[in-house]
Amino acid sequence: MLQAAAAAAGGQDYPLGALYVVATPIGNLADLSFRAVHVLSLVDVVACEDTRHTSRLLQSLGLSKPLLALHQHNEREAAAGVVARLARGERVAYVSDAGTPAVSDPGAVLVAAATQAGYRCVPVPGASSVAAALSVAGDSGGNGFIFLGFAPARGQARARWLDTVAACEATQVLLEAPHRIEDLAGILRSACAARRVTIGRELTKQFETVATMAAADLPGWLRADPNRLRGEFVLVMHALATAPGTTEIAADDALLQTLLAELPLKQAVALAAKLSSSSRNALYERALVLKAQPPTKDR
Repeated sequence: MLQAAAAAAGGQDYPLGALYVVATPIGNLADLSFRAVHVLSLVDVVACEDTRHTSRLLQSLGLSKPLLALHQHNEREAAAGVVARLARGERVAYVSDAGTPAVSDPGAVLVAAATQAGYRCVPVPGASSVAAALSVAGDSGGNGFIFLGFAPARGQARARWLDTVAACEATQVLLEAPHRIEDLAGILRSACAARRVTIGRELTKQFETVATMAAADLPGWLRADPNRLRGEFVLVMHALATAPGTTEIAADDALLQTLLAELPLKQAVALAAKLSSSSRNALYERALVLKAQPPTKDR
């Protein structure tokens, strides 16, 4: 594997005195990229969330590297040690236990410290539970997404946070632990029963499960099989369907005004229909209104 990784990724420049932020598998070792393997073979030290976990990962690759513990409880102090190593010209990798560091995992404080000290931070992308869940959610009404991470653990803060999630019209991605997933499902059933939700459990692992349903059905789906309460969860709250708003109307008007200045009305509408998500009839009605308006004067 090391030779194949070097052949695939070795042509790129890997500067000294740089921090390499390396994504690791979220369950399936085969998702580790050749570039990640090559970087891990090059670096002088690997800073990591859990030295035991990372030691096993490196052993599976046939690698042995010095390890430096850097987790949520010591990140600021450990970051200073990493910056000192960068100052000596060392290559340092940072890995969290699974997935992409600094995305709901430690790493952001380290990256900020290295950047502020003037050192290069190189992303080595790979597995992400967020991207994996979105790719199979089929959220056809979504336009971008909001990543929320984990909900507050308990109390009024949790209830208010989830009420906000339920009211937000955009696509949202949140994470949840197995011992709180039933509580989360119950709150979503009460707050937004009709909303479509995709739930991903144990993504990329042997017992991976992905299902899409109305929030009202989540509690029953979880209770139907005790195994569904095990593992780590990613939930995609599908975007809510909304009527065209002022932003969409303004965009259509701007497009139509540009086209009407150069083309006859029917041709302008036909072209606008190809360039816009609005219906041809709606665009034709707007074009008639715009044609009837007196021209504006520059001030």
